Amino acid sequence: MIPFNKPYVSGNEYSYIQEVIASGKIASNGKFTSKCERFFEERYDFKRALLTTSCTTALEMAALLIDIKPGDEIIVPSYTYVSTANVFEKLGGKVIFVDTCVEFPNLDPEKLVKLITHKTKAIVPMHHAGVSCDMDRITEIANQYHLFVIEDAAMSIDNTYDNKYIGSLGHFAAFSFHETKNISCGEGGLLVVNDSKFIERAEILRDKGTNRKQFLKGAVDKYEWVDIGGSFAPNEITAAYLFAQLEHLDLIQNKRLEIWNAYFKEFETIESHLIDIPKTPSYSKSNGHGFFIVCNSKETRVDLIHFMAKKGIQLSFHYQALHQSKYYLDRNQAISLPNSERFSDGLVRFPLYAEMDIEKVQLICGDVREFLREFRM
Repeated sequence: MIPFNKPYVSGNEYSYIQEVIASGKIASNGKFTSKCERFFEERYDFKRALLTTSCTTALEMAALLIDIKPGDEIIVPSYTYVSTANVFEKLGGKVIFVDTCVEFPNLDPEKLVKLITHKTKAIVPMHHAGVSCDMDRITEIANQYHLFVIEDAAMSIDNTYDNKYIGSLGHFAAFSFHETKNISCGEGGLLVVNDSKFIERAEILRDKGTNRKQFLKGAVDKYEWVDIGGSFAPNEITAAYLFAQLEHLDLIQNKRLEIWNAYFKEFETIESHLIDIPKTPSYSKSNGHGFFIVCNSKETRVDLIHFMAKKGIQLSFHYQALHQSKYYLDRNQAISLPNSERFSDGLVRFPLYAEMDIEKVQLICGDVREFLREFRM
């Protein structure tokens, strides 16, 4: 079996975790948390990077920081993971879904303006497969209407938009270190705060709503409850595992990009009315997170996945459009977002992980060619 995903292990994960256990300090905000956060701030020029337990909790912190209240509207792509919308709904916000572009499953900025009302508070662009949205246009719209921009950068580690790092472009950004991501620690995330006026409060929110950090600095003689908050910080064992991954970031990225480029080269030679190869926008590029194609129907995708499984190759579909979900339809009138629906029904992802080799890519693509020949018959 060629699995869809296989987390990379550098080797230092074991020794760093042993170091944490031996230190007796395994809770949050220790040595390895600090090393990880400093890594992100120095490499990507983020104003403040805060490790979290997941990308979901990073998004939840961003929602709290902009004070989402009942009735506030937040524009979110329908073609995304449920967390992108869920964190705002939990606070009473109303999620307004926007469609994707035709050729790539990132939100279409030209469809944003007609959705903005006096209740709109934020735009949440999700950079699908690590490929950036059109952030110049999104930022222009956000500035015009005085809206917050929260980048859902779950899949976008180490990638750029117009030579600026993804995650540095909005007021906030959220990254994921789930086991399926380029850099992983099982479950983990990162909140990036690019607007300095939110940094102190972000640190308070992460510390359960206390001013514990000021106390540790000696700025106050005790720490106490000063704001709302939550248990958003990961433990030191998780941070130690993540730091071992970060030390090998360039190696991991190079290997994944090699595999991604091999897929792209193979599919350039495959022509069929049954599949499309999405076009990466000119202002961005892949970060090697995932390679996918779009089948012409849900039925073709199901047949392809089953065919490849018999060959010992695990493919995976991706998001189901949130505007078609039971939760949404139980509370709202049905809407039509044709591009999101097309990706929801047709997108299929291929195995891609750092330990793969080019021969496996060639084998997989050979089996896709066989499927396309048989399907035509």
